[in-house]
Amino acid sequence: MPTRLRKVRKMRGSRTHGWGQVSQHRASGQKGGVGKAGLHKHKWSWTIKYAPDHFGKDEMRPPKSFKPKRWINIGSLDKLYKSLASASPLEIIEGRPVLNLSSLGYEKLLGAGSVSGAYHVIVERFTKSAKEKILSAGGFIEGSK
Repeated sequence: MPTRLRKVRKMRGSRTHGWGQVSQHRASGQKGGVGKAGLHKHKWSWTIKYAPDHFGKDEMRPPKSFKPKRWINIGSLDKLYKSLASASPLEIIEGRPVLNLSSLGYEKLLGAGSVSGAYHVIVERFTKSAKEKILSAGGFIEGSK
């Protein structure tokens, strides 16, 4: 319904213009502060839900770059051989296909699983059980340890 006066005109002379007691709408007292005030006190539940990383130390890394070690299990060698052989022909030494794990980015060969084929494996490091399984399958392993 149309009215003759706008609300701002109706409120002329009223001390608080419909906001209750004095200062309920003036500053930030009713809102719990301005900005990030109270995040560690009365707004803590909000902080936990919406900004859990706001407080606390940042995790600092040493200046040297951290390079994660890459490893592969014995059980994955057959699958790796099939994928490499389908892409391009592999080098063969003494009747065994060569799997150069170092050039593929692997640093260590672990002994989990079993291997069916006889492979010539080149890798920087390997476990004792990995070496035993490669040799028992008729393969050869080449590396530092």
